[in-house]
Amino acid sequence: MVGEVQLMQSLKPSDHVVVVGAGLAGWRFVEAVRRDGFIGAITLVGDEPHLPYDRPPLSKQVLSGKWDVEKSSLATHELVAQHEVTLRLGVVASGLDVAATTVHLANGDALSATHVVVATGSRARIMEFSAGDHVHTLRNRDDVIALDAALSVLQTGDRVAIIGGGFIGAEAATAIQARGLVPIVFEAAPRPLINILGADVSSWLEGLSARVGVELRTDQRIADVVALEDGLVILMDDGSSLSVGVVIAGVGALVNDEWLATSGLTIDNGVVVDENLIAAPRVGAVGDVARFMWNSPLGMELVRIEHWQVANDHAAHLARYWTTGTPPEARLVPYFWSDQYGKKIQMLGHPAPSDEVLMVAGGLDQQKWLALYSREGVVTGVVALSQPRALMLSKRLLDETTSLDAALAQEPWVS
Repeated sequence: MVGEVQLMQSLKPSDHVVVVGAGLAGWRFVEAVRRDGFIGAITLVGDEPHLPYDRPPLSKQVLSGKWDVEKSSLATHELVAQHEVTLRLGVVASGLDVAATTVHLANGDALSATHVVVATGSRARIMEFSAGDHVHTLRNRDDVIALDAALSVLQTGDRVAIIGGGFIGAEAATAIQARGLVPIVFEAAPRPLINILGADVSSWLEGLSARVGVELRTDQRIADVVALEDGLVILMDDGSSLSVGVVIAGVGALVNDEWLATSGLTIDNGVVVDENLIAAPRVGAVGDVARFMWNSPLGMELVRIEHWQVANDHAAHLARYWTTGTPPEARLVPYFWSDQYGKKIQMLGHPAPSDEVLMVAGGLDQQKWLALYSREGVVTGVVALSQPRALMLSKRLLDETTSLDAALAQEPWVS
C-alpha cells in the first residue's frame, strides 16, 4: 500500500485531523501543523488521562527527586486552547477504517476525519513473574508515580533490583542511588548495550557502574520474582536468591500497533510508511510506531527507531508534508542520549552493532572519548562519552554521505 501512495493535496481549512497518541510525537505534530498554517479541526486521542508529557525526564530528573512529575509536561490547558485542539484523553483507540478515515474508540465512539496520524508509540515489555504488579516498569507517568511511592517507604541503604542493564536500567540505577538506596542491576547479556552499541563500544563502557559503586551482575538468568509480606525475593536459575525492597524491570518495549490489525495498513514491527511517513492516502504514522524508509548514509533503509529526536523530527516532517506537499530538505540524523553513572552517552546516526568502530578522540583512561562507526568505508554513526561538543561538531559527517577516510582527514570533532 505504501508504494501506491501519491503526493497528497495540502490540508484545507475544512479538514479534520485526528491524531491518535498524545505523547511527544502526537503533540509535536499538533504544534507543527498549526505552526505551518493549518486552521482546520484537530482532535487528539490519548489512552492516558494526562495531558501530553515528556518521557525522558521520568527515569532521570523525576525518579531521582530533582523534578516534580508535573515539570515533565509538554502541554497545559492554556496551550491546548491556544492550538484549538479537542482532547479525547483516557480512551483507547480500538480500530481504524482507512477508507473512511474513521478512528474507532474502545468506548464505542467513532471519530470521522479527513486525515489520521498514528502516533501510538510503544509500551514497556512486561515480564511474567509471580509477583505480578509488584514488579515495576518505568515507561509512563503513572509508572513513575507508583514507583516513587514504593521507593519512598524504603530506608536509606535498602536494596532495589533492576532487571535490565540498558539505557532505562542504568538511568534508573543512577536515580535510585541518588535517593540513598542501593541499586543492583541484573543483565542477561555479557555486557549491557552489547546488542545496541556493539561489542567494542559496550566494552569501553564496562566499568562505569562500578566507578560509582553500583553493582552490575551480567549473564544473569532470573527464574521468578516472588512477593512476600516483608518484601520481594528474586529467584535465580542457579538456585540462588536475593531479598530486595523493590524490583524494576527495564527490558525493552513493544510497539503499540495491535489496534490496527484489521485496518489494512501494512503492519510489520510497526506501521510501514514511506519516506514521507505516509501509510495510506490521508493516513500517516510518526514516532516509535512508524517503520519508515530512511535515507541512510548507505541508501534507503526500512527502520523503526525509538528515539525522542526521531519522534520530534517525524512530527515536523509529516506536518510540513501535509501542509505544503514538500518534505524537509535536510536528511534525518537520528540522535539519542543517556545520562547514567555520572556520564553522558550520546549517539548520532543509526549504525548496526556489527559496524566497525574506531575511537578518534579521547581515551578510556580519560573517561571521555569519541568514536566513528563505519560500514563499507562509509561513516554510519558517531558515539561519544562525555564529549557533547565534539559529537555535535561531527554531525556534518552524517548530514551527507561521508567516507571514513574523508572523516579522518576533516576531523570536525577538534574544531
